[in-house]
Amino acid sequence: SNRDPDTISLFAGSGHLFREQVVMSGVVPLVSAMLGPGAAGTAYIPGLADFVPMVKGTSNMALGGPPLVKAVVGEDITAEELGGSKIHCEISGVGDLEVADDRACIQAIKDYLSYFPSSNAEKPPAIACDDPSDRREESLVEIVPDSARRAYDVKKVIRAIVDHGRLFEMKPGWAKNVVTAFARLAGHPVGIVANQPMVLGGALDIDSADKAARFIMLCDAFNIPLVFLQDVPGFMVGSKVERAGIIRHGAKMLYAVSEATVPKLTVVLRKAYGAGYFVMCGRGYEPDLIVAWPTAEISVMGPEGGTNIIFRREIAAAANPDEERARRVEEFRKLINPFIAAGAALIDDVIDPRETRPTLIRALEMAQTKRVERPWKKHGVMPV
Repeated sequence: SNRDPDTISLFAGSGHLFREQVVMSGVVPLVSAMLGPGAAGTAYIPGLADFVPMVKGTSNMALGGPPLVKAVVGEDITAEELGGSKIHCEISGVGDLEVADDRACIQAIKDYLSYFPSSNAEKPPAIACDDPSDRREESLVEIVPDSARRAYDVKKVIRAIVDHGRLFEMKPGWAKNVVTAFARLAGHPVGIVANQPMVLGGALDIDSADKAARFIMLCDAFNIPLVFLQDVPGFMVGSKVERAGIIRHGAKMLYAVSEATVPKLTVVLRKAYGAGYFVMCGRGYEPDLIVAWPTAEISVMGPEGGTNIIFRREIAAAANPDEERARRVEEFRKLINPFIAAGAALIDDVIDPRETRPTLIRALEMAQTKRVERPWKKHGVMPV
């Protein structure tokens, strides 16, 4: 038909949109608001954006819409079931935030951009703050249970520390075992990465490693300091995650934390076991400050797992294996307290939980002038 040449020229010319988006990635903030449908190639615009809010009920995105899906794979599906806001904000992780309507979407964009500079050449915008920098938060003594087996909501800890308890969470509905959120400390924007013990006990898996790695890279690109709150029993293990490539995905997070040159501050709230301690900006990743609460347990692995492996022969040979195991676990636990970790230089200091906000604000002020020299390279090769 006469329309074919037009279609071909439009198709050939439209690809540059994505290339230009990539060229500007990390130079200026990229936001793709999904107010309606985005099918086929146009779905790569949000796919390449830094922030993708999606309006509930009206927005959807998919590489092939329902008619194409029906024709190619014979699947009957609605646009909402295929790529609606719930799918992308809770299952795929392509969307960042599900919002009620267009107005809420625009407001979310304004809130998001309030934490960002206009370009990577500037510092993020500081605002006047009337939440005292030296505020001691009594509730922090109560929030985290002494027992390492009991869960709590880490967002309560974050709210108690940051200015006015305000957070702007990225991907709150996806990979909930890690919390990634923007907040402010003494008026200065920070990016917070925190393990969430309410989900999977705070263990890291494939999706949470992807979520954290992307957030760390985003903050680093725009000079937003990072605060890590550790309570992590490690990475998920087993055949299911190994077959899905957890080494590759966990390596993304290691890569992002290592590559970030912004100020990095780490607080160990409770568990900091094995590779979980590493990827949440442990000592080897050059944090400008790394402190622990008295409840912290820093170790190559948890007391139960460590005891079962290290003392398996002694436990098996004991007259009462259960009693022997319990005794060994208790001994192990005594060896992983934060004061021993401080002596081994795994952390800088053990702090009173109530002093967390003032401690972070002071460290942030000292790290503002941080400059990091790295070897020249075109770019690294991130495991994707």
